[in-house]
Parts: sequence; structure tokens; C-alpha cells
Amino acid sequence: MRYDADPVSELHYLSATEALHRFGARQLSPVELLQALIDRAERVEPQVNAFAEEAFDGALIQARRAEERYAAGAPEAPRALEGLPVAAKEEQPIAGRAVTDGTLLRAPRASDVTAIGLERIMTAGAVVHARTTTSEFCCMPLSHTLRWGVTRNPWNLAASAGGSSGGSAASLAAGTAALATGSDIGGSLRAPASFNGIVAFKPPHARIPVLPPAGMDPYFHHGPMARSVADCALLHNVMVGPDSRDHRSLRPALPIPTSLDDVRGLRVAYCPTPGDLPVEPEVQDNTRATAEALRAEGALVEEVEIAWRLDDIKRAFWAHFGDGFAAELLALAEADPGAITGYTLAFARKGVEAASLVRADEGLRLEAAVQGRLDELLERFDALIMPTIGALAFAAGEDYVDTPLLVDGVAVEHFSDASLTPAFNICSACPVLAVPSGWASNGVPTGVQVAARTYDDVTAFRVGAAIERTRAAGFAGGRTPALDAAGNGTAHPAPR
Repeated sequence: MRYDADPVSELHYLSATEALHRFGARQLSPVELLQALIDRAERVEPQVNAFAEEAFDGALIQARRAEERYAAGAPEAPRALEGLPVAAKEEQPIAGRAVTDGTLLRAPRASDVTAIGLERIMTAGAVVHARTTTSEFCCMPLSHTLRWGVTRNPWNLAASAGGSSGGSAASLAAGTAALATGSDIGGSLRAPASFNGIVAFKPPHARIPVLPPAGMDPYFHHGPMARSVADCALLHNVMVGPDSRDHRSLRPALPIPTSLDDVRGLRVAYCPTPGDLPVEPEVQDNTRATAEALRAEGALVEEVEIAWRLDDIKRAFWAHFGDGFAAELLALAEADPGAITGYTLAFARKGVEAASLVRADEGLRLEAAVQGRLDELLERFDALIMPTIGALAFAAGEDYVDTPLLVDGVAVEHFSDASLTPAFNICSACPVLAVPSGWASNGVPTGVQVAARTYDDVTAFRVGAAIERTRAAGFAGGRTPALDAAGNGTAHPAPR
């Protein structure tokens, strides 16, 4: 069935909210949209490599069923995401489908459960047409593995898509998904969002339920990814709400309103160089420009300092992860040393070494200090804006084991030190929305994090929507990656 409609330019970049409108008005069929995304994937996937698994045939069957529901009308009213193609991060299980953790260290295993957020997305009528690549064990802000190869940034194929939700972010940026899911334990939603010019939300811990044991870790979050703030809110609203399988899940559900108030009178702090965390001048400039855009909208904007120390954040992280996760990875690597990526092995070794130097009680004191400095600031302000990533890009396929990363001309101890995200996993009750802030001279987008007070999700979205409207960065600016018809990408020299 084909609906009568005006020609759509670049249908694969149609927003999810607009697609739902056109579905309901019978101006567009879910099958047409999905086929446009499949056609796009066939052209660009060989270069971008965002998909770990494709499920196009089954998705087309589901899309035809969605088409029938729209055609039937009431009483068979369409569901919240009826017919929308969603790419799911491979780390999030789907019953009957393999989970690989992006590694060759152990064999794939079929899951007998579906992640709660994905379960809700599918119940809402979405079509999961692909699962997306990650870093190995989701342990680093990269997306290349021995299992899947290199996932590249659609804006500049020489750059990494970031990670660990890099495949989801790259899929959105490349126009091969309408919406996507990700997870975040140290910035894995926000880092790839920044590099790919998209929007991602790290909700307060347990706002979106997560199955145990992962859901018991206060650093861990599942969240939505999209090309716009409105689309991100659309997906978030389906994923939220309590579930008995996650003891910590928050009740009641807190949806984001479809209409957000403006930012006039909101007190917004911005910090282009938080503590001693390294930040490139171009990223700083785009953060300041974002703050000025909010000031022009009537927000009460003030530059602040936040006394975070990179060493304290890192030590708190190693105290949290080193004895368990890092030690497990090192044991797997020792059993099969040729099957592990260089960055994963370096992470495991560093984690085990560092954990022996930081006791658990010291880690808790460090966490409390990081949280206290943020809480003190947010007593005076409604929201805080700071860069998401201090670097301009990570190189595609680079492990940064033997090659140091330079940030503002200085080699950082570890490339992940350029991520300004882990502090907000320590401060896990704060909602953080990642939105584009502009462009770097290499054509790769830059981004900011909008952090609000604990559990105040709506304010984070309110500020993020204002940034999107006034700054017009990322896809809000009407730009798309320069991938030609054959899927060959070029560096996209966008303005700063």
C-alpha cells in the first residue's frame, strides 16, 4: 500500500514525531519509511558500520502490520510508537537473540529475557530493525572491536563514532534509524551523542528500569537517543516507569511534556573548563556560545567554576569497577590473549592495578566529594551546562594504547580522560541531557551536557530544547553528513 503524499527530501532523516504525524494522516506508510532506512543502510553501512545485526525482513512484516493498524483507525488506534524504526544497542538483550558483548573472548549466547526499556518500546509498536555496535564490553568511549570492526563517524569517516553506544549514535547520524537506544555507565550515551551531533538522555538512575544485576549498579543507566530533543522525549516517555523486576525503579513515571516552557528566568550556570578536566579551545568556545544563546532567550546565565579534580573522579571510578569488572576482563584475556582489543586489555590492567591502591571506603568518600560540589552549585542554579567531550574527536580504530591523545596540545594520561561525563555517573540521581553545541574545525560536532537537580528531568529537557532552538547545531541546523550515494564519506567542513 502506498499513501498519496508530497515528495519527501531525504526521507531517512524524517523526525520521529513528524513520521508519526504523517502516519496518522495517511500521508506516509511505515513500510515506506522503513524501506527508505533499509535502502539508506545498504548504501552507507559498508562505510559507517553501525549495525551489529540486521533484522530487515522481520521488521518489514511488522511495518506492514503497523500500516494496517493506521488504515483501520479506531478502535484499532495506533500505539505510541506505532511503525517507527528503532535501532537497539546490542548490549541490551532481546529474548531469543544473541548477546555477544562485542567480544571474541566468549561465545555468543542467546538471551532468555528482553531489556525492560526495549520491551516497552516494542509493546508501543516500534519496529526494531537493527542492533547496534559498541565497544568491547562497553568499557570505553569507542566503537571498534575485533568482532564487528570499526564503527565510523558519518560526519568524518576518519573519526570514531565514540562509544560505547556509538553504533546507535552513528546510525541516527547516518540516517539508518529514526530512534535508537543506548546505555551509560561512564558516558556511553553522551559521548557518542556529542561526536555525532545527536541528542541523548542519561536519566536519573532507575528512572528507566534495568534488569538485575546491571540495574543494581547506581552508575548504570539505559536511555533514549534521537536527532532532536522532541524525539528523545518521545522515546524516553515510553521507556520510563516502575517495574517490579528492578527494585530501585522510580515511581511514579515522570513523562516529559510535549510542550516545554521557555527558559526565561531560569538560573543557568555554565562551566567551559570544569576543574582540571582538559578541554579544547574550540569546545570551550562552543560552550560559551551556547550559554550566550540561552542568555538571549532570557535565562539568567552565569559562568562558574566547579572544583572537580580529574584524579579524584578516576580514583572513585577505579574503586567502583576495578575489583570486579576489570579483574573479570583480565582473567578472560589471560585465557585467550589474542581475542581482546588493546583498549580493553589496557582497561583491565589499569583497573586491577588501580583498585589495589584505592579502598572501597575511600572510593565512597571521593564520590561524596564529587556529588557535594555539584549539589552545592545546583542549590543556586536550576541547571548546569558544561562540555560533553574535551577532545575534538577520537581517531577511528585507534586504541590509544601506544599513541597518546592530545587535548589542547597536552597528552592526557588516558584518552578517556577527555570525557567529561563520568562525574555525572557518580552523581547518578541528576538527569543529564546531551545536546549539540556546534562544530569543530574537523567537521565533527561538539556537544554540551545539561545537568539539572536530582530527579528534575523536565528542566534538563527545557534547557536542552532552548539550546536546540537557538543554537541550531547538529541536525537542528539542517545539515547532514556528506555521505555520497555509494556510501563514501568525506570530512564535512561545517562552520564552528
